[in-house]
Amino acid sequence: MLHRLPRTTPFAALLPGLLVIAAATVVAFGLEGVAHVLTASTVAVALGALVRSTGLFRPSWRPATGFASRRLLRIAVVLLGLQLPLAQVRELGVGGIALVVGVVVVTFTGTQLLGRLLGLSPARSLLVATGFSICGASAIAAVRPATDADEEDTTTAIALVTLCGSLAILLLPLLRTPFGLDAQQFGAWAGASVHDVGQVVATGDRVPGALATAVVVKLSRVLLLAPLVALVVLRRRRNAPADGPRPPVLPFFVAAFVAAVLVRATGLLPEGVLDGAAQVQSVLLVAALFALGTGIDVPHLVRTGGRSLALGLGSWVLVAGVALAGVHLLHVG
Repeated sequence: MLHRLPRTTPFAALLPGLLVIAAATVVAFGLEGVAHVLTASTVAVALGALVRSTGLFRPSWRPATGFASRRLLRIAVVLLGLQLPLAQVRELGVGGIALVVGVVVVTFTGTQLLGRLLGLSPARSLLVATGFSICGASAIAAVRPATDADEEDTTTAIALVTLCGSLAILLLPLLRTPFGLDAQQFGAWAGASVHDVGQVVATGDRVPGALATAVVVKLSRVLLLAPLVALVVLRRRRNAPADGPRPPVLPFFVAAFVAAVLVRATGLLPEGVLDGAAQVQSVLLVAALFALGTGIDVPHLVRTGGRSLALGLGSWVLVAGVALAGVHLLHVG
């Protein structure tokens, strides 16, 4: 489970769990290197869930898993901003930008409507909608402070985007020929429909010539993270009591994400710094996802999560279908 940390957690209390998180991170990247169909982020969530579900998790690890699942994940979100090249986004043209915006709007809205039909809580539906429409776990982490979501809502949403994103790596390349997509069209489809950045890379890399388009389209979706979080916060502030506390329009780390995007756009940072930041971001994200995975009790999820699974699968079909239609209708790729 996730746990809120005191502001001054002693390092000695963090050390046992940090060693486990570090070991799991190494294993996740190692398996990614051996089996290219796997992504380190997927492996990390699976390892965390395995540790939790088999009873291997130790209470002494909780301070570190809480630290990683909150603070390290937020740092990873900020560093993600340094990977977003605004100049390349402009090269997508009107059709590409319309594809990205349309996919995000339809998936975000449609997933919440489906969650309502399934009788799920608005908070859980919102987290799933954000993760599927934008960028998986990073988006879920960014929007959670603006919701009433609990720990189970968060871990369930993470589990769903991990599961469906992993299935996309396997299934989407098999559907390229039946759907009549050339390499660049397939890249646009993958970038517009797969959730996590790492999953997009793994999917696009399976079709020669698709990867560059997939990454640019995906990173364009990520650019909508801050506006989406701001809209969620503004909606919550509008519905809050007039005399109650009002959350900031953007949480501090999301504002820092926007600042990182703008810093990248100045062109002042050398490629070496950007490459190093991307590697640090990847490591921190994988470590945080292992920590989040330790909150996923698979037997409990199987027993109680039928409607949530239906929401995740429905959202996945929605985002893939809308993206595919957009690629064909807008001639993207």
